Amino acid sequence: MSGARWHESLARLLVERGVAPGEARRLAEDSRDEARAAGVDPAELFGPAAAYAAGMARAARPAPLAALTRTRGPVVLRLTKVVKRYRRREVLRGVDLTLRAGEVAAVVGANGSGKSTLLDICAGAAKATSGLVERAASIGYAPQQHGVAPYLTPEEHFRLFGAVHGMGSRRAVATGTHLAAGLGWRPRAGAVAARLSGGTQQKLNVVLGELNRPELILLDEPYQGFDQDSYLDLWTQVYAWRDAGAGVLVVTHLLHDLDRVDHVLELKGTEDR
Repeated sequence: MSGARWHESLARLLVERGVAPGEARRLAEDSRDEARAAGVDPAELFGPAAAYAAGMARAARPAPLAALTRTRGPVVLRLTKVVKRYRRREVLRGVDLTLRAGEVAAVVGANGSGKSTLLDICAGAAKATSGLVERAASIGYAPQQHGVAPYLTPEEHFRLFGAVHGMGSRRAVATGTHLAAGLGWRPRAGAVAARLSGGTQQKLNVVLGELNRPELILLDEPYQGFDQDSYLDLWTQVYAWRDAGAGVLVVTHLLHDLDRVDHVLELKGTEDR
């Protein structure tokens, strides 16, 4: 299916599943723009249009969450007047956020508003031009793109990332396999990452981000290519992390997610200010 047909199909399927036509068109346009920015076919980035539409439509009708009684812990991420500038282009301006252990924050905004750039800064993969970034010592990061090595198997990923965190090989594989099961995935022996579907690569990405049980977990639209059950499994996992005392920062373009989080940080893009 061509890219144009994939997006047309996505919009139609969303409407068929009860999403308002205007919202369905906006979501399809967002996915089109993201695929173009990534330089890949949308089916490769998001998976089959039918499965992606099912997950989005299910998100539009989220099950009510039971009230949680919990104590918020120490600050795991604090952003104070963060600015990011590339030569003459300013991507982020004056971003403020305080995230504590036991909280979930969502980052939203239009394409090009700097969401992924902000997560790179939070992870230490990029430097802010100015402002203050304070973060916990233990961080897990699942970027939207290029988070896995294409010619390594999931088990090899677990061993490699586990070694970085000082984990023994056996423990790393056992932990990774257990976390994968929480996302409804059982890694197949011998299958390299390049041969996994886009959604399964994202599951591997999320597992690697949590492998060392970090204090701060950063997720950049981690549900790309997920089917509806995997999408719900992800949110179940996010709240399990929160209940366990981690702080979670997640980039999302699904506005229906926002009633599930403790904080919402909207990036408007510097051209809108």
